[in-house]
Amino acid sequence: MQPVRHLVLDELSAGIVDKFDAASAALVNSSGLAKASPMGMGLYRIEPVGMVGSVRTPTVQLDVRPKDRLGLSRLLFLLGYAGKQGFREDTVAAVEDRDLWSALAESLAQLAERALNRGVLQGYLTVDESLRTVKGRIRISDQISRRPGMLVPLEVSYDEFTEDIAENRILRAALERMGQVPRVRPEVLSRLRQLKGKLDAVTRVQSGAPLPPWRASRMNVRYHPVLRLAELILRNASAEAGEGKQQAASFVVDMAKVFEDFVGTALREAMAAHPGEMRLQYNVMLNEAVRDSDRITVRPDAVHLLGGRPVVVYDAKYQASSDQDASLSADHFQMLAYCTALRVPTAWLVYAGPGEMKLRRILNTDIDVVEFPLDLSRPPSEILASIADLAQQSWGEVVRQAGQ
Repeated sequence: MQPVRHLVLDELSAGIVDKFDAASAALVNSSGLAKASPMGMGLYRIEPVGMVGSVRTPTVQLDVRPKDRLGLSRLLFLLGYAGKQGFREDTVAAVEDRDLWSALAESLAQLAERALNRGVLQGYLTVDESLRTVKGRIRISDQISRRPGMLVPLEVSYDEFTEDIAENRILRAALERMGQVPRVRPEVLSRLRQLKGKLDAVTRVQSGAPLPPWRASRMNVRYHPVLRLAELILRNASAEAGEGKQQAASFVVDMAKVFEDFVGTALREAMAAHPGEMRLQYNVMLNEAVRDSDRITVRPDAVHLLGGRPVVVYDAKYQASSDQDASLSADHFQMLAYCTALRVPTAWLVYAGPGEMKLRRILNTDIDVVEFPLDLSRPPSEILASIADLAQQSWGEVVRQAGQ
C-alpha cells in the first residue's frame, strides 16, 4: 500500500506549494477546509480558508491545525461545550495522537467498548401500528380519519422495550462513519466493525438525516461519553466509500464560530450567579431610521441586562486583528459602536490567545474597552476559571458604575 503523504498547515499561515493529484485537490476544495489552486506541473498552492480540521484521501492527508497548536482533547472540549449538550471536560475523552483520524477512531473505539461492555442498552420506544387486536392505546383520531366505520384493523400506539432506541442509532451511525475513513489502522478498524456488529439490529440513520434526539438520564449514563463524541463526529465529519468513488474523509470546523459559541455559553453560565439576564447574539439598532430599509443593526455576541436594560456588552474574537499583524482599530471601532447603541460604559473584548488584560479608554468619551485574553492552550478547568474571572470582573464594573 502506497504511504499517505501528510501535509500540515497552521490556520494563519499563507499556505504552501506541493504536489497534489487532481482528485485529491478536488476533494480538498469540496471539503471547505482549504483552497487548492493548480499551478502547473502537478503543483498546487494549498491555502487555509479560515477552517481547521483534516481531509484524508487514499494518497494524501491535509491537516489545518488551530493556532496555539490545540490538541484534539481541547478541540472536542470547546466543540462540546459550545453545543447544546454543555458537557464538561470529563465527559469527553480523546486519545492525543499526531494524526487526528487515528485519535478520533481510537477514542470512539475506547468509549464504545466501555459503553457496550455490559451489553447493548435497551429502552422504551413508542410504536404506532395497525393491528387486529388492541395493544397499548387506540389512536381514536387516526382510526376515524383512516378507517371510518371500520372496527379492524385498529390504529394503536404502544411502548416496546427494545435496543432500537436513539442512543444506539447514534452510536451505530458514528461507528459506521469512522469505519469508512480511509487507512484507519487495521486493528482499530476491526474493533469498530465488531462494535458495530453488536448494533446490527438497530435502525440505520440515513445519510443526511437529522440525528434522533436523546435525553441524558440515569438509565443511559454509561452511554453519555460515547454519545457526545459520536454526535461531534457525525456533525463535523464526513466520509465516502463505494464503487466509483475515491474513498475520502473530512473533519472540518469553523474555529471562529466555535470560540464565539463557547464564550457565549460559558459566560452565560458564569453570569447566572449574578442578578439580571444574559442574552446571546443580541440585536440592537445603530441608527435612527424611519424606513426599515434604512435601519442598521449590530449584534454583539453577548449582552447582560439588568431590569431589562443593557449594562455590559461582550464580543468574542478568535482571529483578532493582531493575528494578521493589523491594527486593533477595527475591533475597537466595533466595540465603540456597541457601547454607543446600547448606552453602556464598558465593553469586554474576549480574544483567543495568551496575554495580559488591557483597559483602553476611548478619547472624548466615558467608554472603556477591556481586552480580555483567553488562553485556549490551558487545561479546560483553567479556561472555565478564566471565564468565571471575566464574569466576576465585568459584574464588579457594573456595580462600581451603579454606585457613581
